[in-house]
Amino acid sequence: MDNQTRIDRVTRFIETLNQARGLGLTVTDAGEGELTLCLPYSRQIIGNPDTGVIHGGAITTLMDTASGSVILCALEEFELCPTLDLRVDYMRPAQPGEPVYARAQTYRITKNIIFTRCEAFQAGGETVANCVATFMRIGKEAMPRQFRERIMGEGQ
Repeated sequence: MDNQTRIDRVTRFIETLNQARGLGLTVTDAGEGELTLCLPYSRQIIGNPDTGVIHGGAITTLMDTASGSVILCALEEFELCPTLDLRVDYMRPAQPGEPVYARAQTYRITKNIIFTRCEAFQAGGETVANCVATFMRIGKEAMPRQFRERIMGEGQ
């Protein structure tokens, strides 16, 4: 599978997620077992109106979405894999007015569990937060065929 196919799959997937659409998340890069998403800065995600700092919930959602979506870049066939565990360590507040990126990768795939790690950062390269997550593999048969075909880009 090439990188454009990965980007297309992840884009179709995050378009089905209300929270991802609401935050305006976009795919900026994808490779084998690697993915980068972008969270644009907006007034709706400000957690502290006095400083303009982004709410931690928006950062967590960005990282959870990147961590779950990177699975599409690691598996040939789409599987719906719900989050089992997600741990986020915040390093510093995100710089107001700037987008935040999340770079996720799969580092172990077993028959039942997928392990990921993710870093949220800004253009200067400073880490905003780190996370590790695990996702349960429930198999491609556990989801509606039409949904799987939509994400895989089949029948379009």
